[in-house]
Amino acid sequence: MIKIPAKVMIVDDEKDFVEMLSLRLKEMDEKVTAAYSGQECLEILEKDDIDVVILDIKMPGMDGIETLKEIKKRFPLIEIIMLTGHGSTETAVEGMKTGAYDYLLKPADFEDLMTKLEGARKRKEEHEERIRKAEVKLLLRKVGEI
Repeated sequence: MIKIPAKVMIVDDEKDFVEMLSLRLKEMDEKVTAAYSGQECLEILEKDDIDVVILDIKMPGMDGIETLKEIKKRFPLIEIIMLTGHGSTETAVEGMKTGAYDYLLKPADFEDLMTKLEGARKRKEEHEERIRKAEVKLLLRKVGEI
């Protein structure tokens, strides 16, 4: 079976963390984009097609929850995996209630991250497929085929 790379964005203000995780994901043949703030993330999303955002909760300026809300408002099909430190699991749960796919505790286990990344990508593909099917039905109704 051929694995199609996910288009992943890592959003974290810790530059070393972003670079290390980017390298690991690229080794797994994922397409990776980096952003170092919520605002930069949103600017990139305006231009680039991204499947999954790995989003840190604690960032200066626009934090992860604010960024999540804005992503879901502007790009509802993008899936988001929240990254949180041990002390802010409640915030990660809030993120899931707001639309995040899942969350991971930092430092994240790479295998766990890959499992969640695959699940998030599948969920996005399933949403897109349901939308395509609904659009086809709508078109067929408009031309009188149904």
